[in-house]
Amino acid sequence: MTDAIKIDVWSDIACPWCYIGKRNLENGLAAASADTDAPAVEVTYHSFELSPDTPVDFEGDELDFLAQHKGMPRTQVQQMLERVTGVAADAGLEYRFDLLKHTNTVKAHELLHFAKEQGRQHELAERLMAAYFTEGRHLGREDELVDLAVDAGLDADAARDALQSGRYLEAVRADQAQAAAYGINGVPFFVIDGKYGVSGAQPAEAFAQIVRQVWSEHREPAEVDA
Repeated sequence: MTDAIKIDVWSDIACPWCYIGKRNLENGLAAASADTDAPAVEVTYHSFELSPDTPVDFEGDELDFLAQHKGMPRTQVQQMLERVTGVAADAGLEYRFDLLKHTNTVKAHELLHFAKEQGRQHELAERLMAAYFTEGRHLGREDELVDLAVDAGLDADAARDALQSGRYLEAVRADQAQAAAYGINGVPFFVIDGKYGVSGAQPAEAFAQIVRQVWSEHREPAEVDA
């Protein structure tokens, strides 16, 4: 039996291109899954903080944050957000930057590690990103994170304990250290089988092509053995 392709994804729930990349990856994998010899794929999400110095309660909207963080004129930031919103729409996502509440994401990352331990990481990653980019939920607040954890099938009390204990912070830092070791300085970043790096929110077709190619490489040793 051929081993599954392992895709490790470094992302931040506050990264608009990460949610687009996530959806494009899923759509690409869905397309490849229809193949006669469909690739077996395991996807794991890893922590990356784009702006770790962001306060939990940022005063201002996304325009204010990007204008301050990037030093760009507000008109230029507005044009950039409109472009991202259009790309997101092409991926089937309805971004609402007018509702978005910018916040520090470290607690959301801790919760994702708890969810991974419970076998619900994919469900929680989707729920957090949807809440942040399409619903205007405040992901820096414990009560909001617990509610979203419940939406993803996790126990409320266990999720709250995971957040309050801080025991998953070490796992977050380990992910960040691994990103630094790989030389990752922007997300989304996809590491395939620990040897191929793919940067940015590639189109779904590109992801389908990549996994088909890597799957053919997985199959070659089996064919030689046969």
